[in-house]
Amino acid sequence: MAPTNYRNNSLITVTLTFALSLFSVAATADALEDGIKELQRAWAKTNYKTAEDQQEAAFEKLTQQAEALVKQHPNKAEPLIWQAIITSSDAGATGGLSALGKVKDARKLLEAAEQIDPNALNGSIYTSLGSLYYQVPGWPIGFGDDDKAEAYLKKALSANPKGIDPNYFYGDYLRDQGRYKEAMGYFNKALNAPNRKERPMADEGRRAEISKALEETKANL
Repeated sequence: MAPTNYRNNSLITVTLTFALSLFSVAATADALEDGIKELQRAWAKTNYKTAEDQQEAAFEKLTQQAEALVKQHPNKAEPLIWQAIITSSDAGATGGLSALGKVKDARKLLEAAEQIDPNALNGSIYTSLGSLYYQVPGWPIGFGDDDKAEAYLKKALSANPKGIDPNYFYGDYLRDQGRYKEAMGYFNKALNAPNRKERPMADEGRRAEISKALEETKANL
């Protein structure tokens, strides 16, 4: 009977364990990526293709989907970012005082994501925080703060200088401040931003918003 080669058996066990570990990590990463893509697609459809009187219910359903993805990947920033984006969009569809609670929830989600990975999704945390701070009313009603908004939006542009969203939202912030000439420059950058091949519906909808913003801004020059 041949002697047992415990060293080789041990090596095989370690190798198999390592391979299974890599497979598990890859599978988790794929599941996260697929989940994010589905949230992105569903958000664009709800935001740009769904009738206004149906948006609130659609966003609430999508919020539950985002919450489930967060629970599946508790140590990842990306699901938190998308839950925040969906929650803030839901607030816009809801309107009124009840929307304030939702935008506060969105801010908490973004701050939690920042603690995990501030660079996730090309600085989307800062684009979203910046847009919240200039669109939400200030004290005593809400937490709006124009100075914080500009600081966050500049951080977003630093992370993604050619991106459609950071340029659009900074342009919209500048327009809100009456800085129309500056706003035009950022709207044009946003309009000419590279296409996101996996987000054609979102790009189409955003470019429609940009074109409308450009026309309204020109009227104020």
